Amino acid sequence: MVGMTGKRTTTAEQAEEAEETAGAREASRPVPRGFGLTANGYGSLSRQFPSTPRGAQLARRAVVRQLGRWGFGPMTDATCAVALVVAELSANAVCHGRLRGRNFHVRVDYEGPASRFRIEVSDAVLGRTPEDPKLPPGDQESGRGLFLVECLASRWGWEPRNPIGKTVWAEVAAARPSGGK
Repeated sequence: MVGMTGKRTTTAEQAEEAEETAGAREASRPVPRGFGLTANGYGSLSRQFPSTPRGAQLARRAVVRQLGRWGFGPMTDATCAVALVVAELSANAVCHGRLRGRNFHVRVDYEGPASRFRIEVSDAVLGRTPEDPKLPPGDQESGRGLFLVECLASRWGWEPRNPIGKTVWAEVAAARPSGGK
């Protein structure tokens, strides 16, 4: 058989050449980028969700899923703490920071060298800012969210968001996941 080069090749030579070409193609392909932590231990998730109770639930689920990709199991202390903080801050954004037609934004950064997560939940209303958390009376059904955040976070606070709204943030300590992801 005559190949593209004009020289005669056998079937065995063609198979060998095809393998070499395929190997070269494989080696030149870019390595698919996963959802794991970077080599130096950083990771980030940033998404918007509808300002509804369902949106708050989706935010918590998305964060737990992303932490799993980073190597934090669903039942680890870190994942449970981050999920609870995201759930409480998202619920507050939906209940107290909802502005018709506006979503709320969730950002979770993992800083491996510092062994911490930084969670930020932004909404469109600046007028209702978080107050100092107090444990409400036992018969009250709500009002414990920021108290829980304060218990789980090493630090938390809020800041105005440009152009509108506010961002409530919390930092949760967490060691780098085992398994070296």
